[in-house]
Amino acid sequence: MPEIKDTERTGPDAIADTAVAGPDAIEGKVVVITGASSGIGEATALLLAGRGAKVVLGARGAEKLADLAARIEKAGGEVAHRVTDVRERADVAALVGLATTRFGRLDVMVSNAGVMPISLLDELRVEDWEDMIDVNVKGVLYGIAAALPVFRAQGSGHFVHTASTAAHRIVPRQSVYSGTKMAVRAISEGLRQEAGDKLRVTVISPGMTLTNAEVRAYVAAAGVDGAMPPAAVARAIAFAIEQPAGVDVGEIVVRPTAQS
Repeated sequence: MPEIKDTERTGPDAIADTAVAGPDAIEGKVVVITGASSGIGEATALLLAGRGAKVVLGARGAEKLADLAARIEKAGGEVAHRVTDVRERADVAALVGLATTRFGRLDVMVSNAGVMPISLLDELRVEDWEDMIDVNVKGVLYGIAAALPVFRAQGSGHFVHTASTAAHRIVPRQSVYSGTKMAVRAISEGLRQEAGDKLRVTVISPGMTLTNAEVRAYVAAAGVDGAMPPAAVARAIAFAIEQPAGVDVGEIVVRPTAQS
């Protein structure tokens, strides 16, 4: 029997095979990233910029943010940045406005900013609870409020929301944090169902990741072995973005192999 080459196929399979996918599909996309100055946000910015995306970076740390933007520019990437506190709706709106003003459009909204001041409920660290709700939940909602009208007007767009494996498994000291990340998953699924066939929604649920000093200290105190580098999560985000327009990656759970 003669070999049938891919180029000889017809029908839906042939259409799917010719759709743009892979690393080259990221080139030219305009991507907003919150929480961009360190950890997963920083790794994602570096990876996507290296693949030709135009990245628009927001974070509270002005110095780290400017340093990251300078590194991307030095490497030949296209970047804009703005100090952004996702607890403030106006800040998130301004970050999205920077993307559309500078680059003319917005293709991907990565709502990645998050905080994790975990504690026993008995400790009554109410201010920490409120901060997790404001950053982890409201920050995502403000991203939706800013980007959704842009995506609707364009007829395309992709939301990427950072949740956590804590949204799948609850352990002591993480109940409020888990609650906020469960909320991210619920909001994202509702958004996906409402979005129609032109918009994509992806949840990224990382396991233990060495994102910042706070998490590194927690990992050391807990005696956790094998926490992931942020680049592992960045690659998962890139995988979701690089799929062809008709493919929506709903959720990626990525964790260290050593994590229970």
